[in-house]
Amino acid sequence: MSEKPCPQCQKELVWQEGRYVCEACHQAYLHQADCPDCGKPLEKLNACGAASFFCNHCNELKSRSRAIRRFEAVSH
Repeated sequence: MSEKPCPQCQKELVWQEGRYVCEACHQAYLHQADCPDCGKPLEKLNACGAASFFCNHCNELKSRSRAIRRFEAVSH
């Protein structure tokens, strides 16, 4: 897994209990993907070991490489 920096303090995030956690600033994050065309959240589809995305707003499949990735802060 590649290193993912905390959006707040840039320290490395750690994967714990289904989310990323920054041990330095004690913030938890979900890794989200947005549509590159409309900016709405994408739905992740897993099939046969491959992941792709579907945009419910555009009603289209979107390539994983085109998805706009972001971290969304969540409460512990």
